[in-house]
Amino acid sequence: MASHCDHDHHETGLSVGEIDRALAAAEARCVQQGERMTAPRKRVLELLLQAGEAVKAYDLIARYGADGVAAKPPTVYRALEFLEKTGMAHRIASISAYVACSVGDRAHAAAFLICDCCGATEEVTPPEGEALQQAATAAGYALERTTIEGHGRCPACRVAA
Repeated sequence: MASHCDHDHHETGLSVGEIDRALAAAEARCVQQGERMTAPRKRVLELLLQAGEAVKAYDLIARYGADGVAAKPPTVYRALEFLEKTGMAHRIASISAYVACSVGDRAHAAAFLICDCCGATEEVTPPEGEALQQAATAAGYALERTTIEGHGRCPACRVAA
């Protein structure tokens, strides 16, 4: 997401080597789960990893083609659905955006700290995630995903204010 404030922020995307390692790990995870990491799924995950922050689907559609050609919306939405289902990406409902999972190798409850000034997001482990899973199990539910969102200001925006 674009910065809405006028002060500097650190870059949040991964380096080329980190992206390559993350994509290789995602492909291995797909094989382990009996799934396929298709070219569109890989490209969308790569774009999320490059961004290092929450990205709206239409921004992914616009950035999809290496030659500047946008993807067809169903291509990106199907890839996002798969990445979310497999836990490789999360949807942040309050800002209608997606972010690559920073944990990546296991199912987990995710919590996001979202800066209302610049739009920065940070994935953290919610301390109550395990308790929620236990409560759901006790109630007979089988949770598939849990996402908690907290809004405020990131350290850079707090200092600048």
